[in-house]
Amino acid sequence: MPKKNVLSNIKARAKNRPVKRGASGNSFRFFTSEPFWYLVAVFVIVALIAIYHEEILAAIGWGIIFVIGALIVLGILIWRRKLRLLYRRWYRWLGGISFVLAAWGILGLIQYYPRLTPNGLGGGFGFAIVGSPNPGTMGIFLGILCIVGFTLAGLVLILPMKSLRVLKRFTNWVFSRIEAKATHKAPGQEKKPPAQRVIQPRPSYEGKPRLPSEMEEPLVPPEISKSNKKLIEAAEKAAALKKMAKSADTAATEQDLQQVAADVWKKYGQSGDLVEIDGWRLPPIDILDTSPEVQYSEADNLHRAKLIEDTLASYGVDAKVVQINAGPTVTQFGVEPGWDVKYKEIKEKDRDGNVQVRREEISKTRVKVERINSLANDLALALAAPTIRIEAPVPGKSYIGVEVPNMTSDMVSLRGVVETSAFQKLVAKTRMALALGKGAGGESISADLTKMPHLLVAGATGSGKTVCLNTIICCLLLNNTPNDVRFILIDPKRVELTQYNSIPHLATSVIVDTERALGSLRWLCQEMDQRYKKLAAAGARHIEGYNKDKRGADKLPYLVLIIDELADLMMAGYDEVETNLCRLAQLARATGIHLVVATQRPSVDVVTGLIKANFPTRISFAVTSQVDSRTILDGAGAEKLLGRGDMLFMPTEAAKPKRLQGCFLSDTEIERLVYFWGSQRKEEPDKLKMETLIATTPTGTIGGHPRDPLLEQAKELAKTH
Repeated sequence: MPKKNVLSNIKARAKNRPVKRGASGNSFRFFTSEPFWYLVAVFVIVALIAIYHEEILAAIGWGIIFVIGALIVLGILIWRRKLRLLYRRWYRWLGGISFVLAAWGILGLIQYYPRLTPNGLGGGFGFAIVGSPNPGTMGIFLGILCIVGFTLAGLVLILPMKSLRVLKRFTNWVFSRIEAKATHKAPGQEKKPPAQRVIQPRPSYEGKPRLPSEMEEPLVPPEISKSNKKLIEAAEKAAALKKMAKSADTAATEQDLQQVAADVWKKYGQSGDLVEIDGWRLPPIDILDTSPEVQYSEADNLHRAKLIEDTLASYGVDAKVVQINAGPTVTQFGVEPGWDVKYKEIKEKDRDGNVQVRREEISKTRVKVERINSLANDLALALAAPTIRIEAPVPGKSYIGVEVPNMTSDMVSLRGVVETSAFQKLVAKTRMALALGKGAGGESISADLTKMPHLLVAGATGSGKTVCLNTIICCLLLNNTPNDVRFILIDPKRVELTQYNSIPHLATSVIVDTERALGSLRWLCQEMDQRYKKLAAAGARHIEGYNKDKRGADKLPYLVLIIDELADLMMAGYDEVETNLCRLAQLARATGIHLVVATQRPSVDVVTGLIKANFPTRISFAVTSQVDSRTILDGAGAEKLLGRGDMLFMPTEAAKPKRLQGCFLSDTEIERLVYFWGSQRKEEPDKLKMETLIATTPTGTIGGHPRDPLLEQAKELAKTH
């Protein structure tokens, strides 16, 4: 072996040889260690108690047990280095202190009855809790009140939500008892006998009774058939009375509606603070109802965040919840992916010759987003949620959004969104602003109809689609006069949009007939061509430039076409509807014509590829399958929505849809708004000559353009050959 290798081995052994330390070094390490000082602190406390035990017992009495327990708990927290629990759960620690003070007060009261010790079991501190040591009855009563107060304070601090529910139930019970006593009859009041119920003969299903002579064999004897004649006469009289009552009810209903309209105008329309434009008064914001805001439980959200972290950790995924955004329907937990660290074990000998295993980091990579996405069902199981949606990643954020449904959903009112600063800033720029709802984090979401410029809405029955259409109409009614906006409403269901028949903003009455609906699409194509001619003559590029110097009826109003059910129109005239809709969607934006089309069947034969390509802005409510979600949004997610206004909004500028809780608008608010505008119909606005144009549109036209004159000859040739 070479000499160099021998020398190097000798040097290496000399380095690894353990260095023996003296006894003085070990003693110094023992006296500077933490356990030694903990023992010193315990010894000092015990010594002080032993020296001053009489003074301590006189001051705190048997409450020394509570003090020792608190010191033990504090020592455990210091030992385990978990002092952060003191400020994370500060309200529960305060609740525990309140319970301790209540128990200490009880020890202070024991001196009164029975009188066991001269100083009382609570000591001087117990006296301070329950008041001065007065052995009288009043002193005992005040002391008991203090103890009860500390106990209630402890319950409220430890269980805040349950205490609030109990308080609400108690107050409701008290008020109900008070109302019951107030409405209770006086003992001397005479009781009226109950009215006897008169059973009238029930008319037959076909509207006339069936006589026994019409049967093959009579089932009743002749004596009973005579009584049937009397029953028939009574039934006829009852039917006549019902008709008279119905006509009277109809007249009364019309009078009631007129009275309600007058009351609405008197309450909201005669105020001097209303904005007046071109002789029309805009409705005030007070015409809409407010909804109380729900306070979300922070403790529940923290508990669910801990469940998410523990569930991911149990599957070997390192992640941490960094943000919690509480929304009206769902709560979004911002999960930041951790690190996937790989180690290798290295065995070494220490200076004493013992084998030590050391772990050395060899790689560190971020946890893949797909691993968290694949655990969606496991997270739903751990959180006891019907379904969860994972948004990976959240646009503009460096975390993944896990959207978990709330225990109780909050209603989003239209007024609550309209009054926000975001909507008011949008209204200052354009009067075609729409209030859509609130996002998963509770932020208000608004949109500009002129920037959309056309909207496609889809959703199953009962998911909130018609309420969304009502919200769009009412948002435009709040900020626009009939000189600014006109509506063309197509309602094949005949019951959803007919309540708007009395507003002056309609270009024609609500269309419920399919033939008139097809005619309205033809008329819109003609109107678009005429508007382009006007814009070209005025040298304007769009409707805003054309209306810049015009006032009142000289302006070109925006035209908003709203179709409640596209599938019904597609069945009536597939080619014509698709052609006209695509032509309007491609060209009508500059002329101020905007389309809002809704359907509850988003299949490919209704929402065709051409229609989807020309409607960049889309809203999807809850649908039944993932195929329908891909049809309307070009991606999955809508099948996991909760319904009742829960929707995905895909704006033009966004790459991913946003989850919103749509605004709710009650029938009462819609009626108030309709009555407000209906009360101002002193001068009938111009109907844009729509009825005459629809009536005079030749049947041999497609989209307002004449057919090929050789079309009939081509048909004859096709038939003969």
